Amino acid sequence: LEVSAEKGNQILVPKGFAHGFVTLVPDTEVLYKVTDTYSQAHDRSIRFDDPAIGIEWPSLTGGFQLSDKDLKAPLLAAAEVFA
Repeated sequence: LEVSAEKGNQILVPKGFAHGFVTLVPDTEVLYKVTDTYSQAHDRSIRFDDPAIGIEWPSLTGGFQLSDKDLKAPLLAAAEVFA
């Protein structure tokens, strides 16, 4: 699914669902609306390129720039379940 300012589209991610994104152009601004304030105690991560998930991410010149948190994310099979 591709969203853009030009299209004016949005995505609703239900509370508790895993989500991820990649930007395809430099200096992209991503805006979130959330149901509550951020809680590090409730934050979970899974590895974006886990073969078990099977997402076909686009090829990017220079590769992906990931946060330290995303670099340390476990595979889905080893991820802590959010309840």
